[in-house]
Amino acid sequence: MQVDEREFFREATIRICGSLDIQTFLYGSFLYLRDYIPADSVILTHYRAEKGEHTALAMASGEGGSLLNLTVPVPPDIHAFVVRPDRETPVVDRAEMHPTARPWIAKGLLEKDASLLVLRLIVDGDIVGGVIFVAKQSGAFTREHADLVSSLREPFAIALSNSVRYQELLELKELLTEDNRFLHSELRQIAGDEIIGADFGLRGVMEMVRQVAPLPSPVLLLGETGTGKEVVAGAIHTLSTRKDGPFITVNCGAIPENLVDSELFGHEKGAFTGALMRKRGRFERAHGGTLFLDEVGELRPDAQVRLLRVLQEKEIERVGGTEPIKVDIRVIAATHRDLEAMLHEGAFRDDLFFRLNVFPIQIPPLRERKGDIPALVHYFIRKKSREIGMTVIPTLAQGALERLMAYTWPGNVRELENTIERALILSRGEPIGFGDLLRTQLKGGTAEEPGPAAPSEQNDQLALDEVISGHIRRVLEMTEGRVGGKKGAASLLKINPSTLRKRMRKLGIRFGRKAKSFDSQTV
Repeated sequence: MQVDEREFFREATIRICGSLDIQTFLYGSFLYLRDYIPADSVILTHYRAEKGEHTALAMASGEGGSLLNLTVPVPPDIHAFVVRPDRETPVVDRAEMHPTARPWIAKGLLEKDASLLVLRLIVDGDIVGGVIFVAKQSGAFTREHADLVSSLREPFAIALSNSVRYQELLELKELLTEDNRFLHSELRQIAGDEIIGADFGLRGVMEMVRQVAPLPSPVLLLGETGTGKEVVAGAIHTLSTRKDGPFITVNCGAIPENLVDSELFGHEKGAFTGALMRKRGRFERAHGGTLFLDEVGELRPDAQVRLLRVLQEKEIERVGGTEPIKVDIRVIAATHRDLEAMLHEGAFRDDLFFRLNVFPIQIPPLRERKGDIPALVHYFIRKKSREIGMTVIPTLAQGALERLMAYTWPGNVRELENTIERALILSRGEPIGFGDLLRTQLKGGTAEEPGPAAPSEQNDQLALDEVISGHIRRVLEMTEGRVGGKKGAASLLKINPSTLRKRMRKLGIRFGRKAKSFDSQTV
């Protein structure tokens, strides 16, 4: 076939250098070149002399382009053959006859009897990679084919170098982003999240924090949603010997199911569709510091297995990777769920539970430490006023604190913070009373806005306990005595199982092994 070499070179170069994305330019150039050479596919490789590694970056065929990122070591006996200075493009009738093709045959990338054209890419006298044209049939290529593709050595070398540098820049950008996150984490540590109630309602919690912080032991924080588990985890990290390392948070319930492994353990470039570069997972980012696993009870069973392995072996493996990576981390886990009930239901692994439950800390809900509410209110008023740009901090209306103290706060500290922020937005410089806001929140029937208590109400506390006791017993009868779990009494009553058990003990209601039946006398 008569070929206009200038036209061929121009059109091929446009396609080869038309994109920084390796699989895109390789596929585009293959579609053009297959009209001139009988190739069934083409492979682009990158040689790293400093590591003695040869990597197949991408492959293109009639079906499209794909990333490979398959790396093989270059044996010493063929190293000299790889780095030889000549620019000849060999015609290989059978792949098994070419020394550098043998590792790819062993990896299943090439067939033994495939024919090859091997275009060596050289920059400033150094080999940087190659383009391998592959035909399934033996002896498919001629010297004319080799001479034709040899004219494309420089465009392919430029495209390879540009793409590799581009990917390196993307990876550096990711590292800079991580460093920026780490810097912000350090600034937060310096500023510190003030723990309101450390000397009052949270005194016992903070004593336990000070005891365990200097140790490497895992910590399990238990408590309802909104009680401040992440703030306590940050305090443990700040008081530990790892305070100069990163504090990485993972919300286990917020990671999409198909991205759990990638987010926790990272992935290699080309591990799956869209994995355009290597990514470090949360475990790897937390190396030398603390990993906070928030809502650990939301992890799927298969993710629990891999988490257990990391805790046991102290090493991870990226998705698509083959080499284990050692990690030095301190794990703090937190959950609002009843893990013991989940153990009985088979929803949480007992071996993982015992790994995490080395030093449990129960964080009390806000309704059990209402003495902290005045300090929390003043703290949040100052904080939120600054955040929304208020120049004058509003004062509290008469009776406002009493109204807040009487509310049950099912959303705990987070609900209190949000309530104060809404009140500041609506205050317009007037004293804050919270009356309208609490009425809005109480319409759901969780409580009633407090008013002055009548003398008869004060004398009827025992009667109120009897009403509560009777209601709990009726719910227990409906659940056949089950307290925790999705079908348990706590779920129906919309309260934490541990809180329900504490209330039942106070009211003398038997549960667990102590309750053998729930007839009309015991329920």
